[in-house]
Amino acid sequence: MKKPILSRRALLGMGATGASSLLTGCDALDFLGDRDNEVRNALERANGLTYRVQRLLVGADRLAREYAESDIRQGQRPNGSTRPTTREYMSLMASGFTGYRLAVGGLVEKPGSFSLEELRNMPARTQITRHDCVEGWSTIAKWMGVPLATVLDEVRPTPEARFAVFHCFDNVRSAGGEVLFYGSIDLLDARHPQTILAYDLNGAALPVPNGAPLRLRVERQLGYKMSKFIKSIELVSSFAGIQGGKGGYWEDRGYEWYAGI
Repeated sequence: MKKPILSRRALLGMGATGASSLLTGCDALDFLGDRDNEVRNALERANGLTYRVQRLLVGADRLAREYAESDIRQGQRPNGSTRPTTREYMSLMASGFTGYRLAVGGLVEKPGSFSLEELRNMPARTQITRHDCVEGWSTIAKWMGVPLATVLDEVRPTPEARFAVFHCFDNVRSAGGEVLFYGSIDLLDARHPQTILAYDLNGAALPVPNGAPLRLRVERQLGYKMSKFIKSIELVSSFAGIQGGKGGYWEDRGYEWYAGI
């Protein structure tokens, strides 16, 4: 099983390089932004096949490996956006996130809004897991948070809901201007026992560079799927009409939507 995973990671690394190149003006991989390009379409078809095969092999409930405290040998390396500069986020950060509320809506029977205290008072899960970055590095850390399934039970998704979309506070500059980061997973991963909305890291409140006050941990996928600085969650049946329509900031720029490992 390891060899295909490494090959897949190498391909994803190429994708990361391509996306970065787009942002810095290189046109070698501009086809990733062309929805009519056959190479890009082939990659998207491969993505769909990978998703279906991994779902068949891995199943719904298999857990990612968990580790011992002694396996934590370094701090969790932050990457990507590490300090949002939107006025709303900076105001929340200045107050220690006391005014933060997580809005959960979309295709749900009972839209909700939860403070950090309310989330912390829900049943919690602690897990020591390995974060695998698409850039090729890994870190083991202890995460604590509320299972996303618990929050979903509060708002009761309707039968039409297929995906959970995470709208985030971090503003990202790209070739098309400044946009707000977003990501998504399907409801199967959203209800996985190890999928949590993490508010603690290695026994302390989640630091800003790692996504405070709340970030996603979806342990069976690569790190770029784990949205940081979560502002709200929207349950949807498709990604049509949400930014680039591919289900995430990186996916809109050519990354695979499903990054299972």
